[in-house]
Amino acid sequence: MASIKTLMLRAPGTNCDGETAFALEQAGSQVESVHINELLHRTKLLSDYQIMVIPGGFTYGDDISGGKILANELRLKLGEEMRKLVADGRLILGICNGFQVMVKAGILPELSPQLTLASNDSGRFECRWVYLRVNETSPCIFTRGIDMMYLPVAHGEGKVVTEPGIPNIALRYADETGNTNASYPYNPNGSVDNIAGICDASGRIFALMPHPERFIRWTQHPRWTREPAKERGDGFRIFKNAVAWAKTI
Repeated sequence: MASIKTLMLRAPGTNCDGETAFALEQAGSQVESVHINELLHRTKLLSDYQIMVIPGGFTYGDDISGGKILANELRLKLGEEMRKLVADGRLILGICNGFQVMVKAGILPELSPQLTLASNDSGRFECRWVYLRVNETSPCIFTRGIDMMYLPVAHGEGKVVTEPGIPNIALRYADETGNTNASYPYNPNGSVDNIAGICDASGRIFALMPHPERFIRWTQHPRWTREPAKERGDGFRIFKNAVAWAKTI
């Protein structure tokens, strides 16, 4: 395959698409910003891309609930195309608002009936940096080779509500030692089992609340002048893994 093409989905209220596109371009993908209306009118086709990303933001103002309106558009108007994208072995990544959209659209089919996202336990918008630990038994393609990450969160409805023991938890909130039982403020929203990210059984469909695109360069770290420099920020590996896998499709 000559190049990897990523579809960066936009809708009214999307605001993290630029940073996410930059991260994927740095990882070696061509990125095309596509408005939801272009997909609905079939002037752009999902089948033309190896990776689909639903970035962060507040699509349609989150007027009903986080991501619900965009989720309905994908589920009701593009359901067949979405199912074919999954069946063809393509990758789908949802970040923050994208997580909300993917769950409510049924893009994570094994989990959607038994999982939702609710308002943070703190009752306020949480915007700060958190420690994350990767579940080493997860099949997630995006988190391969990663143990711990330090990434920012920025959400008001990020609490994962589900029954205990759901499969394919890919990422958990933790403290600086990697303890995934740590409570607030390490778990910023009160998510069950400290869940920060989940994937499907294949590992190709991944959704997370923290923002990996906001820590691609070391100078984005809040203590970058006080700690030993690294070549890349912790979030970059997620995008690098995605592009590397897409090259095998």
